[in-house]
Amino acid sequence: MIEREFIKQKLREYKVHEYILSQLAKAGTNKTEIQRTPLGEKIIIYTSRPGLVVGRKGENIKNLTKVLKTKFNLENPQIEIGEVKEPLFDAQAVADNIASGLEKFGPKRFKSLGYGKLQEVIDAGALGAEIVIGGRGVPGARAKSWRFAAGHMKKSGDIAQYYVKKAKSVANLKSGTIGIQVLIMTPDIILPDHILFKEVDKKPIVGQIANKPEVKEDKKTGEKEKKPQKKLTKPRAPRKKAKEIKENGNNKENRTEKNG
Repeated sequence: MIEREFIKQKLREYKVHEYILSQLAKAGTNKTEIQRTPLGEKIIIYTSRPGLVVGRKGENIKNLTKVLKTKFNLENPQIEIGEVKEPLFDAQAVADNIASGLEKFGPKRFKSLGYGKLQEVIDAGALGAEIVIGGRGVPGARAKSWRFAAGHMKKSGDIAQYYVKKAKSVANLKSGTIGIQVLIMTPDIILPDHILFKEVDKKPIVGQIANKPEVKEDKKTGEKEKKPQKKLTKPRAPRKKAKEIKENGNNKENRTEKNG
């Protein structure tokens, strides 16, 4: 039973969110929060144009509270408005702004609207942005699409799925409907290939620098290197004198005579 009530509550919150976005699409709303309080439900609507949401003397808010009570069975809904701090990083606000410009000036000025809004987003500090405008009248009678892109944009991976801001909007014209798709990479996204370099403070060393120990070379190795190696030569036998040769010859003859 508790699980079913929880599911019903979440479904009701989702329907409230979709209804508010459909009613306040031109006011640049893309986010709503529902908080439970002891007095009732507190609904916060984030928008880049709070004047359009409030209306004259708060007429739009009064009408919203009546519909939320009757259609969605909310006891005491309290509507508050929260401003978007950086509307140029809000994809839905950018798409709605382009759609309102197309409805005012027509499809002939789609290039000036696309390039102008793209340059504003990049100048605000975004890493990358992409705007696609497609439909009849862009740029001719047949339905075509036109792409405006600048900076770096991820199209796959976790960053493209969870961190890139995406939004769509529609401009209803006499010639037909024109769709607007906006992708924005905000500057707070840290890419996986981004490298941070830390600066190290070089502080001067106070005190005397220790003397490095001198490396002493061995005398033996030094002497061996300095002295050239001598060639090994065999000592020659001393030459015999002529007298000794004669005497040796006579001795041989005497030996033969004795043996004979």
